[in-house]
Amino acid sequence: MNTVDTKVTLSNWELDNPIIPASGCFGYGYEFMQFYDINKLGSFSFKGTTRNPQKGNPLPRVAECSDGMINSVGLENPGIHKVIEEELPKLEKVFHKKVIANISGNSLADFVYNCKLIDACDQVGIIEVNVSCPNVHGGKIPFGVDSKIVGEVTKRVKEVTTKPIYIKLSPNVTNIVDIAVSCAENGADGIVLINTLQGMRIDLKTGRPILSQTMGGYSGPGVFPIAERMVYQVYENVDIPIIGVGGIDSAEKVIEMMYAGATAVEIGTANVVDPWASSKIVDDLPRVMEKYQIKSLRKIIGGAHNE
Repeated sequence: MNTVDTKVTLSNWELDNPIIPASGCFGYGYEFMQFYDINKLGSFSFKGTTRNPQKGNPLPRVAECSDGMINSVGLENPGIHKVIEEELPKLEKVFHKKVIANISGNSLADFVYNCKLIDACDQVGIIEVNVSCPNVHGGKIPFGVDSKIVGEVTKRVKEVTTKPIYIKLSPNVTNIVDIAVSCAENGADGIVLINTLQGMRIDLKTGRPILSQTMGGYSGPGVFPIAERMVYQVYENVDIPIIGVGGIDSAEKVIEMMYAGATAVEIGTANVVDPWASSKIVDDLPRVMEKYQIKSLRKIIGGAHNE
């Protein structure tokens, strides 16, 4: 097999390959060392972290469905201080690359506070700001559905950080391009899209919603065409890197998403179905590149847009 170049670059950070397990589907990373050496990954995004500990939503939290699942875990996590004091030191013992820090908040002040703290951690290469969570001080309306609010979050966290800021966007909006452009105009270094789509299931035995919170986030192979479409649209309107997420479960889909405009990809639900999923995709990527005569992944980014 001929040599192929799987390296990609996110904001001057070179990754060995574009495969990044997504936040919420990979814990704090070290848990997966029982399956394989996670250092083979480009990086990974650790579990969504809030200012204070959160227990998450009541059970049941997960509902199966065709081509994916629906979850309403509720950002269960130990809080930013314990992540920095306990989780990152555990990770440092086994993972020798920088990690992506997924940061959430219940208010603008939370985002600023959390990002400032995590920015001081040498282990963190990129801060991934999740604006899909509820805006407690805005009537529980998610931050990510309003371009002005997203822009303000972006601007404020950039004021207190030195690391690259990537904004993770919700697909549950009328115009994803408007939101992405607002991020770019307010200093975002990159965009991550998409987060989960809103969905629900009903138990026919009870006639009631399966999830305790009625609705949750739909993810899995079924969302891939939607995610790819949004990556394609955003790529045409911003000049910052995009990390594509949504339904990616094979090396073929990695390449397809990169043609749409993604510089790297995140693997989510596939890790829940198969703990070795991301490892298998890393291993298979060179073969698929050879099959389609791709010598360098950097050269195909946004290739679907070329006339």
